[in-house]
Amino acid sequence: MSEAAAAAAISAACKTLYLSGTAKIAASMAEEAARARLSHQGYLAEVLTFECDEREDRRRDRRVKEAKFPRSKRLEDLDLTQIPDLPPATMTQLAGGSWIDAGEPLVLLGDSGTGKTHLLIGLGTAAAEQGRRVRYITTAALVNELVEAADNKELSRLVGKYWSVSSFLDVGSFFS
Repeated sequence: MSEAAAAAAISAACKTLYLSGTAKIAASMAEEAARARLSHQGYLAEVLTFECDEREDRRRDRRVKEAKFPRSKRLEDLDLTQIPDLPPATMTQLAGGSWIDAGEPLVLLGDSGTGKTHLLIGLGTAAAEQGRRVRYITTAALVNELVEAADNKELSRLVGKYWSVSSFLDVGSFFS
């Protein structure tokens, strides 16, 4: 098979198999593998590892997008000096998300402007990036959804929907 035919076959196969990341860099990876004198298995391992990493990145981005945060906030950008009652060890534990897995609630109390919503969105983003399904919703929007679902006799469906995700409820001063 000629190089051009091989490139066409790889491109077609990547499209059929939905390997969008691999399709973009297959040629350069093949050249690099040849320079490094990788075996066929070594080259295949490199290609598949790249595709897995690409998919994980897209999955992480999709989970954050599906959470519907009102703005992008990260825990790294939070000024912990503004929250002196939150020890760094507690912050690390919260960021790990074990409290979510255990089904434990988290309540944030404080005056306006102390970073509760930033912390809420940051923890939600971290949870989504760790592979958890997350949904951000304000109390008003949740109440409206519940009323509408009750009117349409779909309340159990809506409860099931929220049961399957970690919901980050912004009630102003509370985080659940």
